[in-house]
Amino acid sequence: MPEIIECVPNFSEGRDLNVIKAITDAIESVDEVKLLDVDPGADTNRTVVTFIGTRKGILEGAFAGIAKAAEVIDMRKHTGAHARLGATDVCPLVPISGISEEGCIELSHELAKRVAEELKIPIYLYEKSAQSPDRENLANIRSGEYEGLAEKLKDPHWAPDYGGAVFNAKSGATVIGVREFLIAYNVNLNTSDRKSAHDIALTIREKGRLKRDEKGKIIRDKNGIALRQPGTLKSTKAVGWYIDEYKMAQVSINLTNYKVTSTHEVFEEIRRIAIKKGMRVTGSEVVGLIPKEAMLMAGRYYLRTQGKSEGVPESELIRSAIQSMGLNDVAPFDPVKKIIEYQFKEFEKPLIDMTVRNFADELSTNSPAPGGGSVSALCGSLAASLIAMVANLTYGKKGYKQQFKKMNDLAIEAQHLKDELLRFVDLDTVAFNKVMDSFRLPKRTEEDKAGRAQAIQNATKEATIVPLSVMKTTFRVLGLVDTVSKYGNVNSISDAGVAALAVSAAVKGAGFNVLINLPGVEDREFCNRMRSEVAELNEDTQRIVRRIVKRVEKKIAEM
Repeated sequence: MPEIIECVPNFSEGRDLNVIKAITDAIESVDEVKLLDVDPGADTNRTVVTFIGTRKGILEGAFAGIAKAAEVIDMRKHTGAHARLGATDVCPLVPISGISEEGCIELSHELAKRVAEELKIPIYLYEKSAQSPDRENLANIRSGEYEGLAEKLKDPHWAPDYGGAVFNAKSGATVIGVREFLIAYNVNLNTSDRKSAHDIALTIREKGRLKRDEKGKIIRDKNGIALRQPGTLKSTKAVGWYIDEYKMAQVSINLTNYKVTSTHEVFEEIRRIAIKKGMRVTGSEVVGLIPKEAMLMAGRYYLRTQGKSEGVPESELIRSAIQSMGLNDVAPFDPVKKIIEYQFKEFEKPLIDMTVRNFADELSTNSPAPGGGSVSALCGSLAASLIAMVANLTYGKKGYKQQFKKMNDLAIEAQHLKDELLRFVDLDTVAFNKVMDSFRLPKRTEEDKAGRAQAIQNATKEATIVPLSVMKTTFRVLGLVDTVSKYGNVNSISDAGVAALAVSAAVKGAGFNVLINLPGVEDREFCNRMRSEVAELNEDTQRIVRRIVKRVEKKIAEM
């Protein structure tokens, strides 16, 4: 799974389009990032920029944006309705895929340190990156705003997390930190009554509503503080409104942590409450982008409620989520445009997007890549696909009820491994091309020669690490083959046998690609370790494959 991080910096300029463009141009000039949205506000005099990228891309892109903002924005002249602390007011980082929360927090520290040291801007860390509880909330850090920052920096309690407690009059200070992805999600009702929608919003939102007595009077404690009735859903903010464009009322929701409360849980809770009130939900819409995992969670939920196997391809899970939550009700939901991971292409022209014939034709030319490494990864992915198929042909079938949960879980894992191995089809070719590129580097000076030699070593190592990863991932598939050959639908036992043979070819073939690249690696310890791992994986694989093949042959003979 590729590393994808979202970055949403807020810059203190929303009126001068030339200034805004200078900042976004700086961000876009960085490799491995993609600009998704630029949202300027004249009244707030603030622009929210959204871009995504790899770990390296986000580090460089965020720094480039902050540096350019420090150059072109002068906080001494800034006014606006929105609270702000500096030229780059806040720079949130959001882990999307392929990177842990901890890894993203490490990145926030790296970015903060670099900005403080190179740009002399005081940095505060907030949310999940906060170093103390009172700095988790952005409002606490921002209190006093830019105008009060010089005095605030004199207070030892408010010393920056990075950089000196020195007031930067032009740029102010910047807040950096890791937060969860915020999903803006609206649920549609078959009414135009805003009050009915808002009543549902008060019921579900975490903050809830004010407690009232039978006469409608607000209930207060002995200190006169109004008491609240908590809402039914955590990590949920909501209001009700009427949308004239749609001629309908909506419950408008911000999900601050979809892993705590998911979109489908919100949809179902509103549907339940609406029915009690004599209304019905007609559909919903995602405003902006949504993480792929949120869609997959919804797809799995609705398949599960239908008694179907959840171990189906990603595209089928997403289709199920779209249909079940009515995401096409008021506007088309195009997964390519709405799912954030689909905005970032890891490969320029992916091999796996080719037709089978085109891939075979490309393979048959005199170009050395794609080659055996990509084919090995493809063999492994096909083995995983076959196992998912057998598991799904077992799930729900008469006589296999006691195996339903096992087959459902197995099919989900097989789909995951299939997708991992398909990614390696392209990664193997990319790794080979990096080796070729390193040999083309200049060697005019001694410095050139040293840099070229190091690049060759790094690229050659990577060309062995990728096929070894194929071996390890495919070996995990073999465990699923073993299980399904024992407990799966006997009418599909031949498919389990084919999967075992495909695993054998994938592991052995990927091993060849490790070994053929090792002579070019000078690190002897690395080479010895790799040879040992290849030998062990080959031995274990062939032993298990032989056992599975015998089992398959026996079952076929008994039919």
